[in-house]
Amino acid sequence: MSYQGVYDELTRGRARAWALAAISGGARGLRGLRGVRHPLGFVCLPLERDGGEGVCIHLWSDSLAPARSTTSQIHCHSWDLVSHILYGQVRNVHAVVTDAGRDATHRVFEAVSGPGGDRISPTPRTVRHETGLVEVFGPGDTYTLPSGSFHSSVVPEGGEAATIALGRGRPGSRDLSLGPLGTGGHHVPRQTLDTEETALAVRLIAAHLS
Repeated sequence: MSYQGVYDELTRGRARAWALAAISGGARGLRGLRGVRHPLGFVCLPLERDGGEGVCIHLWSDSLAPARSTTSQIHCHSWDLVSHILYGQVRNVHAVVTDAGRDATHRVFEAVSGPGGDRISPTPRTVRHETGLVEVFGPGDTYTLPSGSFHSSVVPEGGEAATIALGRGRPGSRDLSLGPLGTGGHHVPRQTLDTEETALAVRLIAAHLS
């Protein structure tokens, strides 16, 4: 289903039913469906990509080993986000980022995605940051975040959560993250789940939605 079609399902209060139907398709072997371990700590089930628009389900679960970030959890997207909480709790923690020189604590890195993973490149920009607004969302909540807004998505330790994530690219924006000052450029391979792990992710989500 297209970005707009899924968005319409959200606004009509049918998000859980839509997600369960989409995931059930995955359980039956939806063509090419493979989960991806994301460096931000969740598993992504990519369901639709059409130009600059995408639809995914994001899953946080201790039942699946996470990927490790090489920078930090504080990042901003090159796309506008609409996130709908299917179950669990997600905290959207805004970061107030200030340019800094000698007293900088982090460097800004750019992530450019390719077929095999992400190229992480340091930029000249060095910064400090502090925690800003902390928003707490639970089942049935939907929040939005414009591209270019530094934040982190936090699930309570040991908590289970899943969201529908809709992304719409914004021309001229970049995917950025904060990382250690001395880290150099590097490539992060995409960690694709195998068939069994993808099926486990599907079962975990379906069990909460059924």
